[in-house]
This record gives sequence, C-alpha cells and structure tokens, in this order.
Amino acid sequence: MNIETDAPLEGTPLIRPSTTDHPLYDDVVAACRTVFDPEIPVNIFELGLIYDVLVDANGVAGIRMTLTAPGCPAAQSLPVEVARKVKAVEGVTDVKVDVVWDPPWTKDRMSDAAKLQLGMW
Repeated sequence: MNIETDAPLEGTPLIRPSTTDHPLYDDVVAACRTVFDPEIPVNIFELGLIYDVLVDANGVAGIRMTLTAPGCPAAQSLPVEVARKVKAVEGVTDVKVDVVWDPPWTKDRMSDAAKLQLGMW
C-alpha cells in the first residue's frame, strides 16, 4: 500500500517516495537492510517489514515497521536492533521506531529479491 494513495504496491516495501530526497535516507535504509529476521534469512527491508522511513532536519529518524506476526518471537529484539543500527548512522541524532499492525504484513509485501532468495518465485 502506498502511504500517499493507499494503492497496493505488491512486492515492494512501503516507503513514502517523498522521503528519499533526504541526505540520510539511503544510509538509514542501508542500516535497516543489515537487520535480519532470525527465522527468515532475509533482511527486514526486503521482507517488507519497514513501512516508512522519515528523517527530519535535525537528523531524527523515524521508522514505522511491522513484524511477520503479532506473536513473533523477535517482537522485542527486532525494533531494538533497528534503532541501534540506525542510530549508528553518521548524522542520525535520534531514532524513533514505531511498531504497527495495520496494515498487517503478508508475503505479498516482500520484494522480488526476497521472494527469489526464499525460493518463492
């Protein structure tokens, strides 16, 4: 789902296109790509768990993400790991991670690369 239009974007993470022009955007996304779901050998960005990446003028990064299921065993550790890795990005002054359940995650949110890696292609 595109945050701007509510239109489905199957196979792509939910990233608001207007945020990509911030100088730290690519580095924050790169940091998110280093976080892996412990049960699925794919990074959380390619899994489609990152719904929104925002960086304000003060270098505060806001990450809106979900998990594969509410009872996910990594529910406590993944958001903390995301915050830790994004906070390590040079220029990021603070990180706020918001875990949301709406819209719920489905396999359709995975990138084509993740589907290929998991043999779902």
